[in-house]
Amino acid sequence: MNLFSGLLKATMNWAEKPNAKYYLGGVSCTEAAFFPIPPDVLLIPMTLARPEDAWRLAWLTTWTAVVGSLLGYLIGYLAIDLLLPYFDQWGYQETYLKAKDFFAEYGIWAVLIGSFTPIPFKLFTITAGAMDMALLPFIVIAFIGRAKRFYLVAAIMKYGGVRALPIMEKYSDALGWTFVALSVVGVVVWQIMKTTN
Repeated sequence: MNLFSGLLKATMNWAEKPNAKYYLGGVSCTEAAFFPIPPDVLLIPMTLARPEDAWRLAWLTTWTAVVGSLLGYLIGYLAIDLLLPYFDQWGYQETYLKAKDFFAEYGIWAVLIGSFTPIPFKLFTITAGAMDMALLPFIVIAFIGRAKRFYLVAAIMKYGGVRALPIMEKYSDALGWTFVALSVVGVVVWQIMKTTN
């Protein structure tokens, strides 16, 4: 557990560095493939410090996350058999199986839903590669999902400032699961409309 708390502390310290945007891009990219700390940890303090750069920071976080998603996809596509024993050691086995169930149930929409759940996004990108999901729809959906998340975080910090932090901490899970529920309803309605036409 000390490893993760140390990584979290180090990641938060990067937000104060002159080259913080490079750290933000790096964390956003690697988090979608293997890094355990989400980019929000950098995006939030950086947006609070420079609210005028909120949209640029959200854009940077989004496109680097998509690049990282491709890396996660590649890891899943090429090395899932090597990773499975480690998933068990790292405590990701059950979460990986949940991600697989999401894909079996919702197909490509699982990537969009995964963008807002507490389940680490890297498990969705790796699972997409392991299941040989069509690459172009994967990229498009990953972009939409990550953009929604990071632009929402940037907007809350830009317009709510420090006052928004306790509210965000208190309701982030509820907001995330509300988005998931709405996404699932939307997908189900879309599937029904598609089959009736």
